[in-house]
Amino acid sequence: MTGSVSYHAGLAAEDIVASDYERRGHQVAARRWRGQGGEIDLILRSGPMVVFVEVKKSKSFDQAATRLRPAQIDRLIAGASEFIANEPRGQLTDMRFDLAMVDGRGAVKVIENAFMEA
Repeated sequence: MTGSVSYHAGLAAEDIVASDYERRGHQVAARRWRGQGGEIDLILRSGPMVVFVEVKKSKSFDQAATRLRPAQIDRLIAGASEFIANEPRGQLTDMRFDLAMVDGRGAVKVIENAFMEA
């Protein structure tokens, strides 16, 4: 994919994933949130919990899953730490890290707590 096509495909995948979470009762707190540690694709709220979501799009779920690299996980965790510093409970905020994958047909598969031990 060219850069522009990839960028727009990524935006479309994030929209699909955000809609999927909203249907399940989550509220979108931020899209493409950028902090010093890097960018977080989606930040959602589910009651008192903050859910940080990395979105990956590919032809298949298996291919999408392989696109998540350790450096991205590190940046996501650093960004999440920065984001929750402004939450009322700070670092004690309940949070979860999800991997949301979108395949070539636009289907969504979410792995909750995808890399909590990372």
